[in-house]
Amino acid sequence: MAAFPWHARSRNYVSESDMCKLESVPVDFGDYHPLKPITVTESKTKKMSRKGSTSSTSSSSSSSMMDPLSSVLDGTDPLSLFAAAADPVITTDNTRKKRDKDDGPAVGSDFEPWSSKRGEILARYTTTEKLSIVSGRKGTSTGSAVSEKVRTRLEELDDLEEGSQKELLNLTQQDYMNRIEELNQSLKDAWSSDQKVKALKIVIQCSKLLSDTTVIQFYPSKFVLITDILDTFGKLVYERILSMCMDNRVSLSDNFSPESVNDTAKETCLNWFFKIASIRELIPRFYVEAAILKCNKFLSKMGISECLPRLTSMIRGIGDPLVAVYARAYLCRVGMEVAPQLKESLNKNFFDFLLTFKQIHGDTVQNQLIVQCVEIPLYLTLYSPAIDWILQCIAYRAPEVLLTEMMERCKKLGNNALLLNSVMSAFRAEFIAARSMDFIGMIKECDESGFPKHLLFRSLGLNLALADPPENDRLQILNEAWKVITKLKNPQDYINCAEVWVEYTCRHFKKREVNTVLADIIKHMTPDRAFEDAYPQLQSIIQKVITYIYDFSLLFSVEKFLPFLDMFQKENVRVEVCKCIMESFINALTLEDEKRMLAALINGFIKMVSFGRDFEQQLSFYVEARSMFCNLEPVLVQLIHSVNQLAMETRKVMKGNHSRKTAAFVRACVAFCFITIPSLSSIFTRLNLYLHSGQVALANQCLSQADAFFKAAVSLVPEVPKMISIDGKMRPSDAFLLEFLCNFFSTLLVVPDHPEQGVLFLVRGLLNVIQDYTWEDNSDDKVRIYTNVLHLLSAMTQETYIYHVDKVDSNDTLYGGDSKFLAEINKLCETVIAQILDHLKTLGKEETLKRQSQLALYLFNTILAHGDLRNNKLNQLSVNLWNLAQKHGFADTKTMVKTLEYIRRRSKQPEMSHFADLALRLPLQSRT
Repeated sequence: MAAFPWHARSRNYVSESDMCKLESVPVDFGDYHPLKPITVTESKTKKMSRKGSTSSTSSSSSSSMMDPLSSVLDGTDPLSLFAAAADPVITTDNTRKKRDKDDGPAVGSDFEPWSSKRGEILARYTTTEKLSIVSGRKGTSTGSAVSEKVRTRLEELDDLEEGSQKELLNLTQQDYMNRIEELNQSLKDAWSSDQKVKALKIVIQCSKLLSDTTVIQFYPSKFVLITDILDTFGKLVYERILSMCMDNRVSLSDNFSPESVNDTAKETCLNWFFKIASIRELIPRFYVEAAILKCNKFLSKMGISECLPRLTSMIRGIGDPLVAVYARAYLCRVGMEVAPQLKESLNKNFFDFLLTFKQIHGDTVQNQLIVQCVEIPLYLTLYSPAIDWILQCIAYRAPEVLLTEMMERCKKLGNNALLLNSVMSAFRAEFIAARSMDFIGMIKECDESGFPKHLLFRSLGLNLALADPPENDRLQILNEAWKVITKLKNPQDYINCAEVWVEYTCRHFKKREVNTVLADIIKHMTPDRAFEDAYPQLQSIIQKVITYIYDFSLLFSVEKFLPFLDMFQKENVRVEVCKCIMESFINALTLEDEKRMLAALINGFIKMVSFGRDFEQQLSFYVEARSMFCNLEPVLVQLIHSVNQLAMETRKVMKGNHSRKTAAFVRACVAFCFITIPSLSSIFTRLNLYLHSGQVALANQCLSQADAFFKAAVSLVPEVPKMISIDGKMRPSDAFLLEFLCNFFSTLLVVPDHPEQGVLFLVRGLLNVIQDYTWEDNSDDKVRIYTNVLHLLSAMTQETYIYHVDKVDSNDTLYGGDSKFLAEINKLCETVIAQILDHLKTLGKEETLKRQSQLALYLFNTILAHGDLRNNKLNQLSVNLWNLAQKHGFADTKTMVKTLEYIRRRSKQPEMSHFADLALRLPLQSRT
């Protein structure tokens, strides 16, 4: 490309600043005051009654209201009709009372939410078998006693869209999950486009999938995916009705009463429940009603407490025990969200499950497992997420007596291992630990078929890692558990249990017992190099041992500790373990922590020391402190900042007019900083302190000292490494260097040239350093820096600079707009533009076109802001850059449109009329 001469736009900063200020408009408040109570009068509306329903308020003049379930046939969405109805307006006060207290205990942060379990379930319950999604069939007949209106409702809900009636077969697990996500998105799209009935149909279709157990091992994951959609639907319905309750833009409080809900919102809420009651199949009817359980709050104070027992009873009609237990889990889930105080209903839900628990071993289930080739142990694990969740809800902040009741019920069911495991997982660790021997007795007597005892001991061990059992039982507990653990033949089963019980051993026993446990682990994991498949568990064991045995002389006296380390034979794992031990050792010494703490304390002391107006004594104190704490870098940094502050305080006292004495004093302060900065190790700390100290020197008219600081900063830039350590992690340094240089440019604007160094000697030196610096191949930071240099050089051509340092003559005063000075600046601009355009050329490859587009627009905006576009060549360059930014479809259309709008607005200003012609030459191209 040819060289483009730079012509900077002349700027009048004062007038530009005035243009950007907000226009002040006088306001006559009259009787209005923002703290005065707001009084709103009630609007007059017609009341219309409808047989068999609550009264509704409407601004319509119609004498009867359209049936919301049948009106869908004429193409109108019944739920959108209510949005047009006028809400009753109430008298309110802007000083609202505090929210009412909850009716019962709310769920606190100590309750583990369902969302935290979701990922684990999806990762654990997977399948390689093909899946299918089958939509519901249309109803074939209705009884003669059913009215035409009800028949229409049933047909609407069963008649899914043509596209969704197809059966999708042979889906992989990922395809299935993608399809479910599509349905979730379709639900949101339907809702946002005001197709509420379509949204309900999608939810019904999805709920029906929960009755399908043809790929049984995937059922827990399917439950997670489908209930995500149900949760979305429930939230949308609730928020829709809640929005209808807003009166005069004031929403209901969290604990509103049904009396404060207007008739329109209640009518809509009832319509949703009527629609759901018309769903024929039990499972979708149950799930969809459970999803909007919270909406009962709009109708009745007792609505939720009445619905929970009824929904619990509905589950009794579900024949498949796996499907039923997950339905119970979902009911517990929504119950805990909307009414956690109604624990009795949740308890009844679980006790119902216990009554039907024997179904699991019935012929129907056994035959199903034979067909799917699923073993009973695998089948039983499918129940764990549901039972664990139900018991977690029941056990949350429950009294200890409930655990006793649960243990008795488990005994009546023959100490079923699956239930026993869930009980130990759900209740507080303190309750379990106190009854450790009772649980061990139950584990010994439990039916092990399908759920091995070692998993029960693992669950018990997890509790004992959190809470201590009675002291007299501790050794017996360890012996009973290890009798079972040491007999395990499968190395993976063994190490999973041993890992948990190592913590119990280290927590309550001494070196001898820990040594015995480590010896047993070595014995089990050495044959056939089983340890190679158990590195994570073995690392966890090491971490637990060094956590509890922090005396390293004691640790290395444990006979089996070093042989245990010998099992880490994979090089990278061995290094990681050794690093872990060394970090523990270093933390035990806390040398670095002590240094940081001491430095913080010393810095706090330095900040507090003040000699008042005796600035020389203050500087002497800082010099002495530097000699005493020269090995503590944070203290040196603080001392430099303190001395700079001292220099600026001196300037403030002298009001910028230094005497011979104060001038010598500030030069002494500057010298202190100049000789202290090089002793620091952090390169960016040095760069920033050079810049900061140079600014302080400049403010105190120490021009030669300021030049020395800025020269030191320029000479330090080439030493900046490609990677720097930030908070112990290695990060690229480009962004930090770019930030520093931009700050540096802002300072260089006001730095006057040295009479013996030539025009813009600091700017030229910095540009040479930037040119020679080795930048990353895929980085555009060099060009961004060059573009910022154009900002600086454009500001330097102005007759009066945008800012100055008091009592320091900048180049606008020294050169007075001399033509030779301006010519030098324009030459530098041409060189910089040429470098930028050359770089843009190199980005013409397919993989770098996006970067080319961004940089072209960046340079265009720079020319727009700082260049004189009355110059034909510069004007043409800007047009070329605009077209280049859009050429390959990477430009953001909104940004381009807004930029063009800005140019057109500016063209209306008298001095910017040439922008009108420019706007005509800037086309907007489509992304295609």
